[in-house]
Amino acid sequence: MMEVLGAHVSDVDAFTITLERDPLLRSTIVAVAVFAGTPDFEVLRDRIDRATRLAPTFREVLVASPLGLAPPRWMVDPAFDLDFHLRRVAAPAAGDLASVIEIARTAGMAAFDPARPLWEFTLVEGMKDGRSALVMKVHHALTDGIGGIQLAALVVDFEPTPAPLGAMPAAPRAQQAGPLDAWRDVIAYDLARFIGEGRGRLSSIPGELVDAARHPFHAAAEVVKTTAALARFVRPVTTTKSQVMARRRLQWHFGTLDLELDALRRAAKTIDGTLNDGFVGGITGGLRRYHDRHGSRVGDLRLTMPISVRTDDHDVGGNHITLVRFEVPVGIADPAKRMTEIDERCVALRRDRALPYSNAVAGMLNLLPTSVSGGMLKHVDFVASNVPGFPSNVYLAGAELEAFYPFGPTIGSAANITLMSYRGRCHIGVNTDCGAVPDPNALLEDLRLGFEEVLDLAGDHEPVSIGPL
Repeated sequence: MMEVLGAHVSDVDAFTITLERDPLLRSTIVAVAVFAGTPDFEVLRDRIDRATRLAPTFREVLVASPLGLAPPRWMVDPAFDLDFHLRRVAAPAAGDLASVIEIARTAGMAAFDPARPLWEFTLVEGMKDGRSALVMKVHHALTDGIGGIQLAALVVDFEPTPAPLGAMPAAPRAQQAGPLDAWRDVIAYDLARFIGEGRGRLSSIPGELVDAARHPFHAAAEVVKTTAALARFVRPVTTTKSQVMARRRLQWHFGTLDLELDALRRAAKTIDGTLNDGFVGGITGGLRRYHDRHGSRVGDLRLTMPISVRTDDHDVGGNHITLVRFEVPVGIADPAKRMTEIDERCVALRRDRALPYSNAVAGMLNLLPTSVSGGMLKHVDFVASNVPGFPSNVYLAGAELEAFYPFGPTIGSAANITLMSYRGRCHIGVNTDCGAVPDPNALLEDLRLGFEEVLDLAGDHEPVSIGPL
């Protein structure tokens, strides 16, 4: 019976899918992979075909449950057409990265066809210096950042020559389902979930009873603390903290930053922090400058950050993150003091009692009108995500990967800033809402300076590069 649960998206994914009734809240991920040379298209096609068979949600569509009584269910697309999802085009006349990122930007702002699997890849051939790029557009329900790296491992090689992979796996088979089957599925899902949660709860009762009997005041205090944590987790947000980045508009701008991975790590180590502390420290330094540029004093800003809940039991791909919202210091000018404060807040966040209940909280939020839950997201100032990539050279269909730029969805915020590391470099994609940031190149320059001041803590480093202007 538990197999029924696996076919449905999580409450977190169901929440984000429901929110997409408002186009500003779409969860579309876009990435641009830049290659020295051009992948052999037939080899590329074979690799992508193989990957969709090993990660079958890439051959499936989302089907709503009757009356919304269960989350949407993945079902195999009987008319799956690989050549619709994988395309090849000639590079624009300029042939540079800026023109390719413009292709990515316009693709990211377009909605998916809900009757088809939620992904599109486009190989852009004929760039300057013999380079090429793969523009990848994927819905967040299909994968998160770590899942994307897992999927990439099914496609790439670690040597220039593509390795033979053996026989092609069988394609998933479509199932015929009628209205009665849909109702049976809803009943089976709800029953399986009730039984599963009930068993989990019953198995914990004896230990909880013993603890309550031995330490009644401690047990009562724990309940109060957990309740308070959940209240903080779902507290309504009705105002935007930034007075500069408050407007929203259905238009994106993509920009990039590049810097040394080791230099960012060394800078974070100066305060005994993590790479993520250095990453958020650079962003907040840039945002402080951007607010100064516009004559606005700033203290804390509201950040949404994904935290992975992926385990070894999860299949390749899939979206296994929970989104947490908290405030980070932006007004602290000293980068070391700012990173120290960021580190303390992030450590406290990871210990938050509400995190294990995030999927259940998303299920409750899904019952609210989109205008209420979506309105809260539009008062988030920015989104930031840090995804570890491949540490050494990888190749795709015979072409060496040079850089990988991720552009996460703004989901109602002013900007999404995502870092992907690759062979000693940090490739950062900056996606800004053009209503909130009408001068995106100014923000990119301020972010560059914000990262420079963080890297300076560790001594000599390569300059942070910015593009494409």
